[in-house]
Amino acid sequence: MSSTRALTEDQAFITKEAEEKAKEIKLKADEEYEIEKASIVRSEINSIDSQYEAKFKKAFLAQQITKSTIANKTRLKILATKEEALEAIFKDAGEELAKLSHDAAKYKPLLKLLIEEGLFALMEPAVTVRVKKSDVALAKEVIPEAEKDFESKSNISAKVSLDESSFLNEDSAGGCIIINGTGKIEVNNTLKERLTLLSKTALPALRLELFGVSTSRKFFE
Repeated sequence: MSSTRALTEDQAFITKEAEEKAKEIKLKADEEYEIEKASIVRSEINSIDSQYEAKFKKAFLAQQITKSTIANKTRLKILATKEEALEAIFKDAGEELAKLSHDAAKYKPLLKLLIEEGLFALMEPAVTVRVKKSDVALAKEVIPEAEKDFESKSNISAKVSLDESSFLNEDSAGGCIIINGTGKIEVNNTLKERLTLLSKTALPALRLELFGVSTSRKFFE
């Protein structure tokens, strides 16, 4: 009887130990499961965060590139429009100059002044003046006046000869070319050349007058 009781007690003890061991194993397994689950969740969250950050950076970069492209295209379009406006101004000026030679009252004193300026540029006792064939008669009228004014201002006596064998293009706006005594130096005082020089020297001031100060411009001519 006592052996049966002892066996029963041993069996109960073993069963209890087994149950406790099973609980311990289950508890440990649950803990490991929770740890592994948390690790997996954390890893997935980090992966999602990394993917989102990469996509955000990519989208932000694409947006910046698009904005920069649009801004650059707009800037170039504005610059092109400004240049077109300036070209139109000088084109109109060229057309007005072409009409000037047909107005003797305005053209005569201008031609004299251009010849006189050529004399001052060369500062030589003998020069040759070349004009349009249609301006020959007018040039003959103003040359003596130009010689006289030049001498009174410079104290240098200069003889101006008119080239009647070679002429400026009849389609040109007018003006003259003054050639020194050796024929090696020429002063281009045609109206077209003067307009070209004016377009270069007056361009910065004209831009400023028409369009104001450029925010991107650091230096001025």
